[in-house]
Amino acid sequence: MSMQLNYNWLLVLLSYAVSVLGSFTALQLAVAIPLAATQRQKTAAVVMAGGAMGLGAIWAMHFIAMLACDNGMDVSYDASLTALSALVAFAACVAGLMLVGSGRFDWLRLLAAGICMGLGVAAMHYIGMAAMMMPAKISYASGLVALSVVIAMVASTVALWLAFNLRGPLQMIGSALVMGVAVCGMHYTGMAAASFEDNGGQLPDGYAEGLRGGNLGLTIFVVVTILLVLMLVLHYWRQRYRSSISI
Repeated sequence: MSMQLNYNWLLVLLSYAVSVLGSFTALQLAVAIPLAATQRQKTAAVVMAGGAMGLGAIWAMHFIAMLACDNGMDVSYDASLTALSALVAFAACVAGLMLVGSGRFDWLRLLAAGICMGLGVAAMHYIGMAAMMMPAKISYASGLVALSVVIAMVASTVALWLAFNLRGPLQMIGSALVMGVAVCGMHYTGMAAASFEDNGGQLPDGYAEGLRGGNLGLTIFVVVTILLVLMLVLHYWRQRYRSSISI
């Protein structure tokens, strides 16, 4: 029997908030990529921006939103698959930023980077879904899965274009709000593609050792938010320091 999904709306809102903050941080950090004087500085800027986008805006949003979902049974998460999903999101965003920022900006490079990053984001989502351990089987509606992948690629392409074409803080705030909607749209489309069917109460191996807890979603939100704010503070401090020594 297929189970109906219910959501903790506080965690849903927090997942959107962390996605917006992660997107804004990534956009701010991405400004330094084309301005980097050395390859080492460019690599550092790409890694920082990729971390903010991949781990903050995308992975943290995904995991908090997963914890917001209630399918009527206790769920734990395989730690290794959860870590792999985070690594995939980070690597995909770094690869996309590196590809589009490695030479002269053009639409072909942007499209290739967006597809690469979008496929990585979609892979992160479904690896994260595979990490769910519960007495149920998951099946997917192929049409909605395909739609979620398309949304991920479009959102990634837009994020990369914004990262290399916007400079004003107000434009970046507006873009981050839109990116939060796009990232959440991909996630909840992927969730709508999933159907959960009770397997008779049979728990998978490793269930007891999995990640779970009533406050896990809030804890992830607080930790990731603190890290993103620290990244922003460090970025602004570096900008002011460089401006002061160039005068």
